[in-house]
Amino acid sequence: MTSRAARWGTVAAAAVPLGFLALFFVWPVASLVVRGFVPDGAHAWNPAAWDFSGFSEVLARSRTWRIVGLTIAQATVGTLLSVLLGLPGAYVLYRCRFPLRGLVRGLVTVPFVLPTVVVGVAFRSLLAEGGPLGGLGLDGTFAAIVAALVFFNYAVVVRTVGGFWAQLDPRAEEAAAALGASPWRVLRTVTLPALAPAIASAASLVFLFCATAFGTVLILGGNRFGTIETEIYLRTTQFLDLRSAAVLSVLQLVLVAVVLWVSSRARTSRERALALAAPRRGERTVRLTRPADLAATVVTGLVVVGLLGWPMAHLLVRSLQTAGGAWTWQNYVNLGAPGPRSGLTVTVWEAAATSLRTALVAAALAVLVGGMIAFVVSRRPRSGSGRHALRVLDAVFMLPLGVSAVTVGFGFLITMDRPLGLDLDLRTSGLLVPVAQAVVAIPIVVRTVLPVLRAVDPRMREAAAALGGSPWRVLRTVDGPLMARALGLAVGFAFAVSLGEFGATSFLARPDTATLPVVVFRLIGRPGAENYGTALAAAVVLAVLTASVMLMAERLRGDRHGDV
Repeated sequence: MTSRAARWGTVAAAAVPLGFLALFFVWPVASLVVRGFVPDGAHAWNPAAWDFSGFSEVLARSRTWRIVGLTIAQATVGTLLSVLLGLPGAYVLYRCRFPLRGLVRGLVTVPFVLPTVVVGVAFRSLLAEGGPLGGLGLDGTFAAIVAALVFFNYAVVVRTVGGFWAQLDPRAEEAAAALGASPWRVLRTVTLPALAPAIASAASLVFLFCATAFGTVLILGGNRFGTIETEIYLRTTQFLDLRSAAVLSVLQLVLVAVVLWVSSRARTSRERALALAAPRRGERTVRLTRPADLAATVVTGLVVVGLLGWPMAHLLVRSLQTAGGAWTWQNYVNLGAPGPRSGLTVTVWEAAATSLRTALVAAALAVLVGGMIAFVVSRRPRSGSGRHALRVLDAVFMLPLGVSAVTVGFGFLITMDRPLGLDLDLRTSGLLVPVAQAVVAIPIVVRTVLPVLRAVDPRMREAAAALGGSPWRVLRTVDGPLMARALGLAVGFAFAVSLGEFGATSFLARPDTATLPVVVFRLIGRPGAENYGTALAAAVVLAVLTASVMLMAERLRGDRHGDV
């Protein structure tokens, strides 16, 4: 009876997130895809009305292929640089010991969850005319966009590869060195082949994040550079060309699917049984007398200080200055009033309060749904069909990770006027923004909680059940204590991601309930030094809020190893 109750409990736990994602992810995205197959005014779900004229029209434009080419080029270069710079960081931060290592790990992770508009504003203030690097002429260039993409994704490589590297048994490297192999040869013939699955996994994630970048590219690229993501936004908001935007969304989905398939094949082909050790076994103290340690430390230091720290430090400094360079608090004073030339109907502080409330609801939804997903996927059924079903469910639940927030927001825009035939326009409610942010955050919650649940020995659950424990009591007494810490970390990640989410929110937020990222973007787009200064101050506030949440989440993580 207990076993049957456990099975029904698992089914019920799977039904809730499946229903949530079906309503708020699959349906909006599918409706958007279908829009690319029907002419304007035709019934979207009538196959007789489908045609491919929209595809042929969009694919015939030279601008479309230029945008696709730019998307692939930016993602490729950003991925290569992230991997090349991230490998030395993974070695220093996960294979070596030094004072304040935990703090440096936390600081390296913060850029990953910073709002895209904050990063765009930070790089713009650094590279624009009058900035420290203004003389290089990099503002609004391909190089500026790639640098910002590496800023975001450096932590993905460091934490994904570093967490795996920390657990590799060092005896293979030690044996190769004892046989006379140079450090470079040991790295090339022993270490890198062992790290190949982790590198492939990190590279695929970075490419995915770079290809679907939105806020940063929108701010730094201007009219010269863009991605499929920014083109969808422009087609929707400026040209009201929903069909072309739908076709571009389909192209983006195809690109994402190809990337995921190629990365899966590459990762599978390189996976092999490896000897793992306790995380601290392969660590050693950094010695700058060793050439390998010196080179890795110098590269990591330059990246952390120059690429990660300098833009944010300069953003803070510029927020405390006037256009002429005089020191002032006026930009922060302006946060309390919309200003006659700002075009805003709310103050920055009101937008900050809206962001905090929205992120709190979104985080609660994401942790609730993501926790149930992690619980279901972590089960270990005895039958082969059960294990296969869980693998399929795991892939389905991770779909939001491969679909951009802009696509989700656009899908909400065209489907939530009468959801399920109800006489209710959810687009005018305050519910849709936190739901969209929760959809974006759910995969991160799952990947935070799932490794902890999978580490639980199933014999502990079986023993508790054999002693008469109900499924709920088994969950509470066996899984619960281990889940508590992971759930705390998941709340932090979900809250930080929701707080800075811009892609979907830019479609859905109303002027009177604008979130802080939306307000920063609107201020940047308005002329005048006062608006620009206020945008800088607002970006600092948003960065501080997000970084504080992220650093608290890092304290909950402690010194555990794992992915981002």
